[in-house]
Amino acid sequence: MPETFAVTDAVELAVVERSGFIESRHAGSAIVLDPEGGVVSALGAVEAPILPRSTLKPMQALASVSAGATLEGPHLAVATASHSGTDRHVALVTDILTAAGLGEDALQCPPAWPGDPAARDEMTRELIGPQRVRMNCSGKHAAMLLACQASGWDTTTYLDPQHPLQVHTREVIERMTGTKITATATDGCGAPVHAMSLTALARAFHRIGASSEKSPFALHRSAGTLVRAVRENPWVIQGPGQPDSIVTERLGVFAKHGAEGVMAMIAPNGTTAVLKMLDGSTRAGAVTALTLLVRAGALQAADVARTLADLPLTVTGGGRDVGVIRPTV
Repeated sequence: MPETFAVTDAVELAVVERSGFIESRHAGSAIVLDPEGGVVSALGAVEAPILPRSTLKPMQALASVSAGATLEGPHLAVATASHSGTDRHVALVTDILTAAGLGEDALQCPPAWPGDPAARDEMTRELIGPQRVRMNCSGKHAAMLLACQASGWDTTTYLDPQHPLQVHTREVIERMTGTKITATATDGCGAPVHAMSLTALARAFHRIGASSEKSPFALHRSAGTLVRAVRENPWVIQGPGQPDSIVTERLGVFAKHGAEGVMAMIAPNGTTAVLKMLDGSTRAGAVTALTLLVRAGALQAADVARTLADLPLTVTGGGRDVGVIRPTV
């Protein structure tokens, strides 16, 4: 059975401190690439396979675009987002479905409550239940459907690993990572998710971050446009008050988290940090990746410190702050 790295291969990346007592430890693996793509640091088992989960979305979005989905600006950003389901996100997803001549019922991601508290409260007041369009992956699915319509492919089986879109997506992923896919699973949203090493994932993010909209290669032009779309519309990539959006807006970092403790970040100068927390927790991913980028000289410590003040890193007790989630790398 394929599996990720073992506990004995992991290194401590972060701790949770409560009243001066180390209460929990987050172990995992991480890799940092410099602007030229060279390895700055490698911690743990960076060659072991992981499931990248939603950090695969930029490559899936590029596959949809190269298969004919015409997207730009915030509509392109939502195709790579793990959005929090606000009305603004829903409007973008609906626009893409309308362009494809389809309705919400064409989405095959499961119905979900929005991650945004205000949106969820409003739905509760209006007696509206979970919706597919509110699911955090609905932008990716809408882009896939638009690509299918543009290419004349069946829209009812678009998540089948053997569907032409998914075959094309695998080819794009292999091109961006520089490695062959050897294991495939089903992601939480129902789409195929392909195993790869942290090194391969970092290589793909580095290539995306280094891509130019003036490149002679269409895929790299699209990658450059995608990064610009996210940086110009940081609210789309996750949502108001959410880590990916905060980091992107404040620091110009292309930040993309994934379920089960995966995080990928591209600094403005192209330095790339990718990590996987072995316990699957996402709570220390952003602070750890940002710390790695500071250590690599890609971000200023003072700028990161100001940004961290707005991330959910505080440990509380009795209604007051008593500790913090902090990196140990």
